[in-house]
Amino acid sequence: MNKELIIDTRQDETVIALLEDEILVELHKQSNDTEFTVGDVYLGKVKKSMSGLNAVFVDIGHERDAFLHYSDLGEQVSSTIEFTKQALTGRTPLPSVPKMTLLPEIKKSGKVSDYLTNNQLVIVQIAKEPISTKGPRITTEIAIAGRYIVLIPFSDKINVSQKVRSNEERRRLRRIISAAKPNNFGVIIRTIAENKTAEDLETDLNQLLAKWDALVRRLPQAKHRKKLHSEMGRTSTILRDILNSSFENIVVNDQTLYEEIHSYIQTIAPEKIDILKLHKGKQPIFELYGVDKQIKKSFGRTISIKGGIYLIIEQTEAMVVIDVNSGKKTKIPESQEENALEVNKEAATEIARQLRLRDMGGIIVVDFIDLRTSAARKALLDHLLQKMQNDTSRHTVLPLSKFGIMEITRQRVRPATKIEVIEKCPACQGSGEISPSILIIDELENSLSYLIHEQNENKLSIHVHPMLYAYLRRGFFNQVFKWKWKFRRSIKLYPDKSLQLVEYHYYNEKGEEINL
Repeated sequence: MNKELIIDTRQDETVIALLEDEILVELHKQSNDTEFTVGDVYLGKVKKSMSGLNAVFVDIGHERDAFLHYSDLGEQVSSTIEFTKQALTGRTPLPSVPKMTLLPEIKKSGKVSDYLTNNQLVIVQIAKEPISTKGPRITTEIAIAGRYIVLIPFSDKINVSQKVRSNEERRRLRRIISAAKPNNFGVIIRTIAENKTAEDLETDLNQLLAKWDALVRRLPQAKHRKKLHSEMGRTSTILRDILNSSFENIVVNDQTLYEEIHSYIQTIAPEKIDILKLHKGKQPIFELYGVDKQIKKSFGRTISIKGGIYLIIEQTEAMVVIDVNSGKKTKIPESQEENALEVNKEAATEIARQLRLRDMGGIIVVDFIDLRTSAARKALLDHLLQKMQNDTSRHTVLPLSKFGIMEITRQRVRPATKIEVIEKCPACQGSGEISPSILIIDELENSLSYLIHEQNENKLSIHVHPMLYAYLRRGFFNQVFKWKWKFRRSIKLYPDKSLQLVEYHYYNEKGEEINL
């Protein structure tokens, strides 16, 4: 699988598009003044205790106080609190984690008020960004992520990613980290660390320890709301987490960001430095690489899939509902179950992509076409699980219920990506809405394919707006010529002033209008 990262830097934001085999699968937006992002560490002040929720609200500077539940305190919250108290006294030398005697771990069931009180200062890390009317969700279990490992102060545990299958390799990674890490620092070894050298792992560990030391040095002068540690920007985070040998291109249109990425790649993967390119052309970078067109096709309430299948996606604050429709998909009566399974599989492939692309989280409910046999239901479940293997967000997929409903839960740590793809109609001065004009040729060609292959039409005529007629007929090898050559059918195009800009109608050889 070939991957490309296309980065469009704009005046107020940076938009990052991840393409796999030229298909848009992830889209990230990063405001140039982003605060309160996942991974940022703050010195917060406890403002309010909610005994009924077994949680507290903590002021970290956001307009809404951050939410800290008992389950997010972390096993070593007592040690974290004690360390914070010692560091805030201003005494020198600063407290040292390796020299500490860790306090007992907290109970799995307890009260948050046993550890935190109003106006208490505590080090916290953002686990979920502010979403809608909710403030950030935070944790006291600090985790500083690197390329190969994640460093967790006030712990001695070493965990290896479950995706590292080889027991021998798991033991090797444990031995390397166990020998290199200081006392009272836990480590999570990431999947990408597999087969890496001890030098690579130790370098990553030392960089993370340096970040922790910098955080500690900021503590004595810090006041609540102070940011102690910033997570890397989305671009660097994506590169850190997913950059591998399958990447063919990283293209960016900003000189400053190009230099930052160049320096970062030089640090983490110097052998990949040649894939980084600076876009200098006049044509917008997303237009050149076909990202704009894919965005227009991939966002909105209705998503079309090949063969006439389409999805309807309704998104609320608490839940996402997806309805699968077969549309104009050809149905074969003698194999109705196979046809339904095929439709569902194609829909499941697009659903897996949509979840990543829009970064939808929480509860997702999918209404598939009914399947009668248990074998078909299992085949659909297996297909969706396989398509979601590249999704790095934690997720759970449940089997189809007896009503044909599939439930999915997906980790939500930041607001879902939403893009308006409806354009205002120039013919009615904005009082109506049309599908994106950039997709008109694809729509015409899809309809032609359906009429010729599914309805066996031999001669077709298309009536379009004069401006669209001129566009489709420009040049000798124009679009109409290409359609005739591709479909081997008689296709005629006529201008019609009564039609709107992107309106079109099909007629058969008898001159009868064909309703699509």
